[in-house]
Amino acid sequence: MESKSKNKKTSQITQINIYTDGASRGNPGPAGIGILAVKNNKILYEDKEQIGKHTNNEAEYKAIKKGLQLAKRYKAQKITVTSDSELVTKQLKGEYQVKAPNLQPLHQEVKKKEKQFKEVKYQHRKRNNKYIQRADELANKALDQRKTNKNTR
Repeated sequence: MESKSKNKKTSQITQINIYTDGASRGNPGPAGIGILAVKNNKILYEDKEQIGKHTNNEAEYKAIKKGLQLAKRYKAQKITVTSDSELVTKQLKGEYQVKAPNLQPLHQEVKKKEKQFKEVKYQHRKRNNKYIQRADELANKALDQRKTNKNTR
């Protein structure tokens, strides 16, 4: 786990932006996630994690779930979650149905986590957003780390 905490006064934060990305090499295949917490254009925290064998969409959901856990740690009340996955953001906004059986429990878990906050918004952004680029970079570093760990055994 890679952490970067730049703000010790987390109790004062009421609104933060969470940027997430999930990556899978193979579908399903080895997967990783990257998450950033941002307040006033400053990165408060970033994290990456290997999450095992999953589809890309599963990884996207798992990144958002972890991002909401992170937001709770910062005592945020209003969250904006930004992802480059149009499918997942539209499913979470209720614009698309969740038809894939493997995504339904993940969708329910995220919806349950939302109840811990006053407001959660989802937005889709393309990868040209600098924070989405960083989340993507973190997710891929988690996957690259997996390769390195496997090669050192």
